[in-house]
Amino acid sequence: MRDIITIPFNDVDSLIIACDNSGAIGMKEHDHVFVSYETVAYYSFRVAVMECIAAGGQPISVVLHNFCGNEPWEELVRGIQKGLIELNLKNVSITGSTESNFSLLQSALGLVVLGKKSNALTTVKAYSEQLKIAVIGMPLVGNEVIEQNDDVAPLSIFQEISMVNDVMIWPVGSKGILYEINQMYPTEVFSKEMVITNVDVLKSAGPATCFIVFYHAGQEDTIMKLAGNLFNSVQIITVVGD
Repeated sequence: MRDIITIPFNDVDSLIIACDNSGAIGMKEHDHVFVSYETVAYYSFRVAVMECIAAGGQPISVVLHNFCGNEPWEELVRGIQKGLIELNLKNVSITGSTESNFSLLQSALGLVVLGKKSNALTTVKAYSEQLKIAVIGMPLVGNEVIEQNDDVAPLSIFQEISMVNDVMIWPVGSKGILYEINQMYPTEVFSKEMVITNVDVLKSAGPATCFIVFYHAGQEDTIMKLAGNLFNSVQIITVVGD
């Protein structure tokens, strides 16, 4: 199950609602991770927008819930705009509200991305050994996101791969790659020992620093070319030795 809601308007169109929260990350004295508010908003936006796109949505609006104070508002908006530019998305409105009556000891924000649903492949009914799997990027969390930025899957690559015919993409969140694979195939139960890859499948991917792609064998060259050195092959073995 994705962190999204799909609301059908009619037989053709649906509204996709995706969201993300961020807490104790920013520039306040009691924050746990110190980064600019532009960076905070950018990474929160990327989580929500990746969920929206992966669910087949075309982003149309962003709603920002700001609990960081009045001063960071413009910086937060710049972070969202940075992500929109990376995705080459235009005419996406940004709105929101700031808690200005009370000051919090730590930074906090909520972010919602609204999208119009397209006809993307977003679910797989059953696991098939005919499909190939890859993880694009590395699972990173906290200060690793800044220190190992070259290992973070760019939004532009995520978008390009999402546009390849008959692939399914799935952002990885705080519960890790293995959890997401099991969410993709709710009728299966995969253990860590069944997933062969050079990436830690249990580690948190924080603000969706990596994503999973399922594709057909004939598409591998295309996926590898788009992902470059961020491509990590994954193999699932359905029989584990004693």
